[in-house]
Parts: sequence; C-alpha cells; structure tokens
Amino acid sequence: MAVVIRLSRRGSKKRPFYRVVATDSRSPRDGKFLEVLGTFDPLKTDDQFKIDADKTQSWIKKGALPSKTVSSLLKKAGVTA
Repeated sequence: MAVVIRLSRRGSKKRPFYRVVATDSRSPRDGKFLEVLGTFDPLKTDDQFKIDADKTQSWIKKGALPSKTVSSLLKKAGVTA
C-alpha cells in the first residue's frame, strides 16, 4: 500500500476548504483516509494553512509521499518534505 499526503476537498460550491490527509494512493480524492494532518483554507488571507508537523514528519519517515501542492505548502510552513 502506497501512502500519499494530499488535499481532500470539503466545503460547499464556490467555497473550498481542504483537509490535509494521509491516505492510500488508490482511494478517491474525497474518499477514505488514514489520518487528518491539517487544514488549508484558500479563501482566508491570514493563517490559511494549519498542519501538525509531528504527525506529518512521522508519516514522511514511514514512506508517505506528499503531493506537489502539499509539498509546496509544507515548504512555506517550514516543514521539510
């Protein structure tokens, strides 16, 4: 099972809100996930990305690969990916 760290969309139409989740790479975008690692709200101007750095680092050490988007968000937050 390949684990990826990616965004899962929540929120209503034209009001996106995302969860950062660790999930099996074969599951659908908004499907079953293993653990919620944080949130991302693109409509906020301040504090739009919240992440639990310890959980994220532990998943990366176990072999989880972040998506391109999550990788760039982690770099901006100061969490190495």
